[in-house]
Amino acid sequence: MGNNTLYEKELSFQADRRKAAVEFIKIISDLWYDKSIELLFFRNQLIDRNVSDIMNLHEYAGEFVQKPINVFDTVEIARAIENLDLPPSRIDIGKLTYEYHLEDNKYHDCRAFVIDKLKNAKNTKNIKPKDVVLYGFGRIGRLLAREMMSKIGKGQQLRLRAIVTRDKNDAVSLEKRASLLRHDSIHGDFQGTVVADTQNNALIINGTTVHIITANAPEEIDYIKYGIANCLLIDNTGAFTTEEALKRHLVSKGVDKVLLTAPGSGVPNIVYGVNHNEYNPDEVPIFSAASCTTNAITPILKAIEDTLGVVKGHLETIHAYTNDQNLVDNMHKKYRRGRAAALNMVITETGAGSAVAKALPSLTGKLTSNAIRVPVPNGSLVVLNLEVSKKTSVEDINAIMRKFALEGELVEQIKYSLNNELVSSDIVGTSAPAIYDSNATIVSNDGNNIVLYVWYDNEYGYSHQVIRLAKYIAKVRRFTYY
Repeated sequence: MGNNTLYEKELSFQADRRKAAVEFIKIISDLWYDKSIELLFFRNQLIDRNVSDIMNLHEYAGEFVQKPINVFDTVEIARAIENLDLPPSRIDIGKLTYEYHLEDNKYHDCRAFVIDKLKNAKNTKNIKPKDVVLYGFGRIGRLLAREMMSKIGKGQQLRLRAIVTRDKNDAVSLEKRASLLRHDSIHGDFQGTVVADTQNNALIINGTTVHIITANAPEEIDYIKYGIANCLLIDNTGAFTTEEALKRHLVSKGVDKVLLTAPGSGVPNIVYGVNHNEYNPDEVPIFSAASCTTNAITPILKAIEDTLGVVKGHLETIHAYTNDQNLVDNMHKKYRRGRAAALNMVITETGAGSAVAKALPSLTGKLTSNAIRVPVPNGSLVVLNLEVSKKTSVEDINAIMRKFALEGELVEQIKYSLNNELVSSDIVGTSAPAIYDSNATIVSNDGNNIVLYVWYDNEYGYSHQVIRLAKYIAKVRRFTYY
């Protein structure tokens, strides 16, 4: 009888938790679609999440902050946010809930706490939406399109208006592009609608028209005739990587700024969260978002450099194969990359070691790097072998990384993993560019040498860094609370 009573109590508690999660999901949707307020949970996106996702995120949060975080408290915070008059915002409700646990004795109720924490929102300037053109529609281009269209809300930030391709877009090609946007073998189906409008040569994505423009050269295009003005053009072709080549986009009518999704020559290479504030978008017309690997390692290296100091080190990238490799053995301009990508581990080069120095000049000349392409289609790993200035321990390093993942300027960039069963497929779909594997860290006996394992979704995580930088360049960053 006693066991049955306990079981009934457990069932009742779980039902209450799930009902609270349902209310939480409704508030998330109402805030987003009615007020353009996006709630996050320790940087994890909440829009379009189901009840089980919400429960799992709360379990992770409790382990991460080492304090209980329950959905009932989160819903209470969400209700308080819903009842405030806030501008378009991006608010980490997980962090707010954690802080409320720490400081609840200072406030007479939850509403007073939320009002105090979000008081700076009233100083936010009005945002002017920015038109966006994707120049190229490959792996990164399609992920950028997915993210922009699924998170467009009321269109107060980035508005995807057009996609430029080199190939002629007849009815068959247009439907193929629509299909590639709808379905993805790695990231799953797009949670929205995509219709090929052959009459107007456009894709209708979630009911919004996105023009498909065919061009062989950037200078050929007049974007103004499509109703596009002062746009941010995101070049993800990989064909134009120098300042001279990228300036060709600025010749086009309607283009205001250019963002390259690859390492660039002669232009600022930015790892958002690390060095973006060093460049004023009003003064710089062309930016590079660097590489996926550079975005993965630079935030981690900054955390170590700022706390322990880096003397020297080597980074080895274990990278998913990419489209420039061969499916079967064939000629390739680079050594080894001609061998079948899905059958071989392939040693190749990476410029990530030197690229880090563009964002962190203090590391100039201190790092060497190499890469191994491995037979997985997505999900990569960097092994950082570093000599540090201050003696340390595994516990100290994990405490450092936990702090950087929880507060400060790198909370969007570093995710702290507690999973001791973590493998590459687990990190696919992670929006942070760097996932720190806390269970894999190694420190030498003398405390001067450390080995860190940093995972990254080389497609999805990088795409989110591109969007973060795009919002900065376009000056459409909302009030944020992380």
